[in-house]
Amino acid sequence: MENQKLYISMYHYTRDLLHSRYPGIKGLDVDIFKRQLDFMMANFNIVTMEQVLDYYAGGKLPENPLLLTFDDGYIDNYTVALPILKERHLQGSFFIIGKTINEHQLLDVNKLHYILACADIMKLMADVKEQMDRHRGTEFVFPSTDELYEKYAVANRFDNKETIFVKRMLQTALPERLRNIISSNLFSKYVGITEEQLAYELYLNKDQIKLMQDNGMFIGVHSYEHYWLGNIDKEKVRQDLTKALDVMDEFIDKSSWVMNYPYGSYNDDVLEIVKEKGAVLGLSTEVRLADLTKDNKLLLPRFDCNDFPPKSEKFKEDF
Repeated sequence: MENQKLYISMYHYTRDLLHSRYPGIKGLDVDIFKRQLDFMMANFNIVTMEQVLDYYAGGKLPENPLLLTFDDGYIDNYTVALPILKERHLQGSFFIIGKTINEHQLLDVNKLHYILACADIMKLMADVKEQMDRHRGTEFVFPSTDELYEKYAVANRFDNKETIFVKRMLQTALPERLRNIISSNLFSKYVGITEEQLAYELYLNKDQIKLMQDNGMFIGVHSYEHYWLGNIDKEKVRQDLTKALDVMDEFIDKSSWVMNYPYGSYNDDVLEIVKEKGAVLGLSTEVRLADLTKDNKLLLPRFDCNDFPPKSEKFKEDF
């Protein structure tokens, strides 16, 4: 079979950052989003998810194809991305977290985004360490702060080591209930509105998702709780995905749906369950060009939106 390459771009927040309540949030400004789409339209053939799925059924993709994907199901998808995509006759594939539309609760991952947008990172790191030390050895047992810092405080291409340390503590390293406690305490201290208020402002609701789908957008699954699925036990993964599929039932075909792994986290058990439950395609966060003839179709790599102009030309690099 002839090699078939596919560029996949990953988006999260797309908004008018300067005039938003939280300009420090890590997102793509709306003007840059428009310019980026114009660049992509001039240099790629932007394809739909259906075209990619059809490829695996024996179809063909155009030369230099690119797929647009959006993670988490934020209101920006509806208020900003949808009209811009419609104006350009493009499809986006949107991956929704089940809990956000079913329970209207603010997820820890989003508490953390807004805390980071509002707080000085050195003060925030000191707060996290202080709360870790306060709770250690009571209800919660976990390694020393120095040991955890040594293990997790490793900078990546987007964040310094202090930011990565705070993220990992509140995303995965600490016990789940303690993460909930600390993130809520810090949210109350730094963000300035209630968690309930932000939850209702931040996420799509079912009516909006339905309108997006009716306007040609593709809807996929991004788990229920937004766990690091590769870090939890097999039965918990199964329960999470079962709940996610039940909530997303009206938007997907349960016998043929697309999975997007939160944080790009998976293991063999996760892949087994995803496949068993009917997923026909999966998206990871590995950064490189996808080769559809060689890559596991449940683990397609993606570039970040910051890897394309006008932000950068990293999409050209050999990662």
